[in-house]
Amino acid sequence: MASLQGYVDHRVLLILQDGRAIVGMFAGYDQKSNVVLSDSKERVYSIDEGVEEIPLGLYLVKGDQIVLIGEIDEAVDQSVDLSSIRAEPLPPIRY
Repeated sequence: MASLQGYVDHRVLLILQDGRAIVGMFAGYDQKSNVVLSDSKERVYSIDEGVEEIPLGLYLVKGDQIVLIGEIDEAVDQSVDLSSIRAEPLPPIRY
C-alpha cells in the first residue's frame, strides 16, 4: 500500500475482503500494512433495519485483508442518522 503515515491519528473507514466495514481512529501500521485502530466499531448494514454499530475497541487488521482505507470527515459522519440508512451488506471479495 502507498504511505499510510497520513492517516495516523485520523478517523478512517476500512473495507475488508469479507465485506465488513470498520470505523476507527488510525493508531498505527507496520511494513506489512497491518493496521491498528483504536475506538473502533463495525458498521453492519441491513435492508430491514438501520446501520448497527458494534463496538470493537482496540482492533488489529491484517494488511492483506484490507480492500480500501478512507479518511472520514467527522462532522459529516456525526450529522448522518445511521438508523435511517438501509443498504445491503457488501458481499465478500472473490478472486
